[in-house]
Amino acid sequence: MGRSSNNAKKYHGLADLGVSRYFALYLAQMGWILLGLYLLRNAYWPSTCTPQGIVQIYACSFRLPEHRNFIEAALLTWLWMTPILVLLDVSRRYRAWAERRTK
Repeated sequence: MGRSSNNAKKYHGLADLGVSRYFALYLAQMGWILLGLYLLRNAYWPSTCTPQGIVQIYACSFRLPEHRNFIEAALLTWLWMTPILVLLDVSRRYRAWAERRTK
């Protein structure tokens, strides 16, 4: 017996989102962004590296763990996980788009 089309869509991220899942998804994204803003405001940057823009923030981020505080370590993780998560979502959506296009 083969899998049904609905199960394949469910497990591969192609199923339609219900209203509650839609709001939960955007609530989680808003929480992720607010967490990043909190960490950016409260992190202690080394005196030799005070970033002014997004490029400088990423360039200086490797120096954040020098103070061995939780907020700086969490900010480093948040800064480098955010682009990875965005790229994973874009690749998932591209794969779904490419599959629909070839059918």
